[in-house]
Parts: sequence; structure tokens; C-alpha cells
Amino acid sequence: MYSIREVQIKSGLPASTLRYYEKEGILPEVGRDEGGRRVYTEKQMDWLRFVMAMKDTGMTIEEIKTYLELNAKGEATIHERRDLLVAHKKKVEEHMVQTQSNLEKIIQKIAYYDRVVMGKSFS
Repeated sequence: MYSIREVQIKSGLPASTLRYYEKEGILPEVGRDEGGRRVYTEKQMDWLRFVMAMKDTGMTIEEIKTYLELNAKGEATIHERRDLLVAHKKKVEEHMVQTQSNLEKIIQKIAYYDRVVMGKSFS
């Protein structure tokens, strides 16, 4: 079991985000200790890592909620969950291609400036 502070440290997310995820149902079934403080299980930590990966790759909160709702329905929705992830993977791959293209433009511009700097004489 992890305290909210431990989850903050491990995830890098602020407590306000963790509370928001709980409120929105993205981080369900957060327990409480005898003092009423939130406690998180290893399973919730695994789920949180998955949520963070999806968010970091552009999945919206609504899409994550949809995935969670499908997941809660069990095996009957496995194909829908897979389809959702396949569609997201495609978006991520398209974004990576665009990012790589943009990176190449940046590298070319840096090389241009390097040639200009190297070509100057400082006498």
C-alpha cells in the first residue's frame, strides 16, 4: 500500500491530479486508511502507469474513461478495448513520423548555422 505522498514521488504527479483522477473515475476504488487518508495498491499503481503512458501519448481523459468502462465490463469487451488501443497506437505512430520529420528540419537548420559559424573568421 502506498500513501498519496509515495504515489506523488513514484509517479511525479501532484496530489491534485491523483484526486482528480479518482473523482473522474480514472483511478477507481482508492482505499482509505484508519485516518481517512488515501492508500493505493500495487494494482492501482500499475493502472496509473498505464494512464500516464496513454496521457503522455495524447489519449484524452474521455478516451481513458471509455477504456476503463469497457474494461469494467469484462471479457465481452476485449475486442473493443483492443480496437481502441490499436486506433490510439496508429495516432501515436503518425505523430512520431511527424515529430521525426520536424526533428530532421531542426537538425538541418543547426547544421546550417554550424557551417555559418565555422565559415567565419574571427581575426
